Amino acid sequence: MAKKDYDALAKFVLDHVGGTENVVSLRHCVTRLRFKLKDESRADTEALKNHEWIIDVIQKGGQYQVVIGNDVEDAFDAVMRLGKFAGAAEEVDGDANEGGSLFDRLVDLISSIFVPILPLLAGSGVIKGIVAFVAALGWLSTDSGTYQVLFAIGNAFFYFFPLFVGYTAAEKFGLNKFIGMAIGASLVSPVFATLQSGDPLFTLFEGTPIATDVTTTLFGIPLLLVTYTSSVMPTIAACYLGSKVEKCFKRIVPDVVRMFLVPSLTLVVTVVVTLLAVGPIVTWLSQLVATGIMAVRSISPVVTGMLVGGFWQVLVVFGLHHAFTPIQLNNLATQGFENVIDCMQCVPFTTMAVVLAVYLRTRDKRLKAIALPAAISSFFGVSEPSIYGVTLPLKRPFFFTLICASIGGGIMGFFNVALYTQPGGGLFAIPAYINPDGGPLDMTFYGLLIALVVSMSLGFILTFFFGVPKNIAAPGKSKAASDADADDGIKQEVFVAPVAGDVVALEDCDDEVFASGSVGKGVAVKPSEGTIVAPADGEVTMLFKTGHAVGITTASGAELLIHIGIDTVQLDGRGFEAQVKMGDSVKQGQPLVTFDRDVLSSEGYDDTVIFLVSNSASFQDVVRSQETTAATDRELLAVLV
Repeated sequence: MAKKDYDALAKFVLDHVGGTENVVSLRHCVTRLRFKLKDESRADTEALKNHEWIIDVIQKGGQYQVVIGNDVEDAFDAVMRLGKFAGAAEEVDGDANEGGSLFDRLVDLISSIFVPILPLLAGSGVIKGIVAFVAALGWLSTDSGTYQVLFAIGNAFFYFFPLFVGYTAAEKFGLNKFIGMAIGASLVSPVFATLQSGDPLFTLFEGTPIATDVTTTLFGIPLLLVTYTSSVMPTIAACYLGSKVEKCFKRIVPDVVRMFLVPSLTLVVTVVVTLLAVGPIVTWLSQLVATGIMAVRSISPVVTGMLVGGFWQVLVVFGLHHAFTPIQLNNLATQGFENVIDCMQCVPFTTMAVVLAVYLRTRDKRLKAIALPAAISSFFGVSEPSIYGVTLPLKRPFFFTLICASIGGGIMGFFNVALYTQPGGGLFAIPAYINPDGGPLDMTFYGLLIALVVSMSLGFILTFFFGVPKNIAAPGKSKAASDADADDGIKQEVFVAPVAGDVVALEDCDDEVFASGSVGKGVAVKPSEGTIVAPADGEVTMLFKTGHAVGITTASGAELLIHIGIDTVQLDGRGFEAQVKMGDSVKQGQPLVTFDRDVLSSEGYDDTVIFLVSNSASFQDVVRSQETTAATDRELLAVLV
């Protein structure tokens, strides 16, 4: 096959999906271009399938998927350039939006909205944490201009969160992006803070758990104001509503005044409806949750601690945690201590431990780049980068955080841990748990430390061993990007490396036959040890009597060839010792052959190990990991069945 011309491929693809005007959006996963088309009937599927550089075309779940293979990123970039598309991104979570539970779809929606702002989110969290750190150590006075400026820089993103979320949510829902920003800006307007602090006009539902003071009205309707700064869900909901409102006005507003009238009407209607609907929902749900927590406290401090610790991040995501602030302040003022809401203290530390485990475990370079600063940020009490950038998109680490923080909260409730002053964030909250009246530290303080150690340890262990799937993922892909290929029409089987060492592209190995790919697609490894292991479960179907090559057939029918060294057949078996025999059933990781690297070196042979799928043509593609080092417990190749 001739060397691919990606510009020519991009032109062919765009021409045969109905032209750029037929493309609603474009993303890509590990092997395919994922189009959303206005009219799929305009696409020439057969022509696309017959192109030599296109593996297949799949139409499913409202997506028109052009399967390219391992080099999909090059094709994606070419299509983006030629089509002059903007705002497209890598597929964050494969086909999750095409099905699954309501929770899964909600998480996938939030994750896709956060992808463009994750770097800034993580960076702002680090700035905010460092500023808090130097201030807590007394290196910088909180009254100084330097502190105020640096704090403002780090906090600006979080304070004006709705503006950034408004932009990306609008892009997601097809709303004018600047209208999305204006919606977010409206929700954090200081006017609302002023109105919220005014004298009550009257009280709604007085004498009930959802009694609410009304300080102003809108068109005569009671307006329940809540704090939207740092919130997420209200802005996303508002932008979704705005996208529908904008489309409606575009249909009915005359062209001559559409340019200014559509944005103005969309903004007014969307913000007004959001304030009238979201405000009451958030207010009453928050109050009901807070009332329920306080009722449980009178029965069982342990259960209360588990509920607070376990659900705190959920409350934060939905903006329902604000109702707990007056409870905490009231307890401090009337009792001199607070022992209810303080049980959330395990949350940022557990989050840090979970995200650190993700950082250490994952092979995804982009996820690593987000996870490390997010963990640092959580250590200082700023967990938003961890939630929206790491744990929530991966789902399982998010649940591990909730479970382990719940256990920590229960321990705090058991020891009746209390704080005695308004706490700082993360690490700097710990001093607030020391009784200012003096005396030796007791279990009400040591209970906090026990809870932190337990919840962090459990969170780290669970996430490290069970929370980060090890599927092949190219840099910049989430785990689900590779899972997608297994879930929507193309099954995949993955294989670990047969030997540890440095990965070498097959075409760069010093053997023309292997390098040409004529024997099969695969990869080469410059070994760092002398044991070859089974890359997958299967049957030994080939074993040279010299021991220098072994073949395994796997469950998918893949015929794996492992060739040890270049031209080593001439050693006639010297330095090789087979650990299996023909017809043996083997398990992944089981030793197949041992070889003496010193013998190969002294005889002048290249010991590069060739690992390939000899019947590559029987599969839609053979996908190689982008890792530069191989390990026998990490995937190196996959076949798309």
